[in-house]
Amino acid sequence: MYTDMFKAFSEQTEKTLAPYIKFNKLVAKNVETLTELQLSAVKTYSEMGLAQVKAASEVTDVTSMTAYSSQQLAAMTKLSQQMMDDSAKLQAIAKEFKDDLEKLTADNLKSVTPA
Repeated sequence: MYTDMFKAFSEQTEKTLAPYIKFNKLVAKNVETLTELQLSAVKTYSEMGLAQVKAASEVTDVTSMTAYSSQQLAAMTKLSQQMMDDSAKLQAIAKEFKDDLEKLTADNLKSVTPA
Protein backbone atom coordinates (compact mmCIF):
# COMPACT_ATOMS: atom_id res chain seq x y z
CA MET A 1 0.00 0.00 0.00
CA TYR A 2 2.68 2.49 1.03
CA THR A 3 4.91 1.35 -1.81
CA ASP A 4 2.25 2.20 -4.37
CA MET A 5 1.62 5.54 -2.68
CA PHE A 6 5.33 6.47 -2.70
CA LYS A 7 5.67 5.27 -6.28
CA ALA A 8 2.72 7.43 -7.37
CA PHE A 9 4.11 10.39 -5.42
CA SER A 10 7.53 9.91 -7.01
CA GLU A 11 6.07 9.71 -10.52
CA GLN A 12 3.94 12.80 -9.93
CA THR A 13 6.95 14.71 -8.61
CA GLU A 14 8.99 13.74 -11.67
CA LYS A 15 6.21 14.94 -13.99
CA THR A 16 5.89 18.19 -12.06
CA LEU A 17 9.62 18.92 -11.98
CA ALA A 18 10.42 17.84 -15.56
CA PRO A 19 9.86 21.31 -17.08
CA TYR A 20 12.07 22.90 -14.42
CA ILE A 21 14.82 20.39 -15.06
CA LYS A 22 14.64 21.01 -18.82
CA PHE A 23 14.72 24.77 -18.24
CA ASN A 24 17.72 24.50 -15.90
CA LYS A 25 19.59 22.39 -18.45
CA LEU A 26 18.81 24.95 -21.15
CA VAL A 27 20.06 27.81 -18.98
CA ALA A 28 23.19 25.88 -18.01
CA LYS A 29 23.95 25.18 -21.69
CA ASN A 30 23.46 28.86 -22.53
CA VAL A 31 25.69 30.02 -19.66
CA GLU A 32 28.38 27.56 -20.76
CA THR A 33 28.23 28.82 -24.36
CA LEU A 34 28.34 32.47 -23.25
CA THR A 35 31.26 31.77 -20.93
CA GLU A 36 33.21 30.11 -23.74
CA LEU A 37 32.50 33.09 -26.00
CA GLN A 38 33.58 35.57 -23.34
CA LEU A 39 36.78 33.68 -22.53
CA SER A 40 37.64 33.50 -26.21
CA ALA A 41 36.96 37.22 -26.62
CA VAL A 42 39.08 38.13 -23.59
CA LYS A 43 41.95 36.04 -24.93
CA THR A 44 41.71 37.59 -28.40
CA TYR A 45 41.45 41.17 -27.14
CA SER A 46 44.28 40.63 -24.67
CA GLU A 47 46.54 39.28 -27.41
CA MET A 48 45.69 42.25 -29.63
CA GLY A 49 46.38 44.69 -26.80
CA LEU A 50 49.69 43.06 -25.92
CA ALA A 51 50.74 43.13 -29.56
CA GLN A 52 50.04 46.87 -29.62
CA VAL A 53 52.01 47.45 -26.42
CA LYS A 54 54.95 45.51 -27.85
CA ALA A 55 54.75 47.44 -31.11
CA ALA A 56 54.66 50.75 -29.21
CA SER A 57 57.67 49.75 -27.13
CA GLU A 58 59.68 49.23 -30.31
CA VAL A 59 59.24 52.86 -31.43
CA THR A 60 62.68 54.43 -31.26
CA ASP A 61 62.77 57.06 -33.99
CA VAL A 62 60.60 58.94 -36.48
CA THR A 63 60.71 56.11 -39.03
CA SER A 64 59.54 53.49 -36.53
CA MET A 65 56.92 55.95 -35.26
CA THR A 66 55.58 56.37 -38.80
CA ALA A 67 55.46 52.59 -39.28
CA TYR A 68 53.74 52.16 -35.92
CA SER A 69 51.17 54.82 -36.76
CA SER A 70 50.33 53.23 -40.10
CA GLN A 71 50.06 49.84 -38.41
CA GLN A 72 47.50 51.29 -35.99
CA LEU A 73 44.90 51.59 -38.73
CA ALA A 74 45.25 47.89 -39.53
CA ALA A 75 45.00 47.06 -35.83
CA MET A 76 41.84 49.14 -35.44
CA THR A 77 40.32 47.48 -38.51
CA LYS A 78 41.11 44.05 -37.09
CA LEU A 79 39.67 45.03 -33.71
CA SER A 80 36.50 46.39 -35.32
CA GLN A 81 36.04 43.19 -37.34
CA GLN A 82 36.60 41.05 -34.25
CA MET A 83 34.00 43.02 -32.32
CA MET A 84 31.47 42.63 -35.15
CA ASP A 85 32.16 38.88 -35.30
CA ASP A 86 31.73 38.55 -31.54
CA SER A 87 28.51 40.54 -31.71
CA ALA A 88 27.17 38.23 -34.43
CA LYS A 89 28.08 35.17 -32.34
CA LEU A 90 26.34 36.67 -29.32
CA GLN A 91 23.22 37.37 -31.36
CA ALA A 92 23.22 33.79 -32.66
CA ILE A 93 23.53 32.42 -29.12
CA ALA A 94 20.68 34.65 -27.93
CA LYS A 95 18.47 33.61 -30.85
CA GLU A 96 19.17 29.93 -30.25
CA PHE A 97 18.34 30.33 -26.54
CA LYS A 98 15.12 32.19 -27.39
CA ASP A 99 14.10 29.52 -29.91
CA ASP A 100 14.86 26.70 -27.47
CA LEU A 101 12.95 28.47 -24.72
CA GLU A 102 9.93 29.01 -26.99
CA LYS A 103 10.00 25.33 -27.98
CA LEU A 104 10.19 24.29 -24.32
CA THR A 105 7.27 26.56 -23.47
CA ALA A 106 5.19 25.24 -26.37
CA ASP A 107 5.92 21.64 -25.37
CA ASN A 108 4.89 22.37 -21.79
CA LEU A 109 1.70 24.05 -22.90
CA LYS A 110 0.84 21.06 -25.09
CA SER A 111 1.33 18.68 -22.17
CA VAL A 112 -0.87 20.79 -19.89
CA THR A 113 -3.57 21.84 -22.35
CA PRO A 114 -6.21 19.20 -23.03
CA ALA A 115 -6.39 18.08 -26.65
